[in-house]
Amino acid sequence: MPTIRILFVCHGNICRSAAAEMVMRQLIGQRNLTGRIAVSSAAATREEIGHDVYPPMKKALARAGIPCRPHAARLLTREDGLRYDLIIGMDEENLRDMRRILGPGAGSRISLLMDWAGRPGEEIDDPWYTRDFDGCLAQIIRCCEALADHAGSRGP
Repeated sequence: MPTIRILFVCHGNICRSAAAEMVMRQLIGQRNLTGRIAVSSAAATREEIGHDVYPPMKKALARAGIPCRPHAARLLTREDGLRYDLIIGMDEENLRDMRRILGPGAGSRISLLMDWAGRPGEEIDDPWYTRDFDGCLAQIIRCCEALADHAGSRGP
């Protein structure tokens, strides 16, 4: 059983949360944290369910040398609130959706990804609107590195 189970959440689970999952998977392998950290991702809304990572984000991941595993966007469920130790959103809208879906019991496990990089309350820019997939990915990488530092230090 992993020491910590992390779920990343964004609007559709095809850009930011999927990229965070891919980045974190690579960091887990690089830092020999396999078996200590489990990671997945989900959507706060239904419109992209079943879709793969958005092609421009796939290209940004490839440019950064991060493998993009097969992916199918899935919807966040109330049960996720019981399964995961950390449920991490990308922006305030995600947090509102997460609280609505997960209910009051998940409150202390919910955070923004930027919180982990020492930038509480700041959001990961949505590349669907900004079209800056590389910039978004750079934000995600910084935050996931800080998150991996924290999660890896929790011990077995």
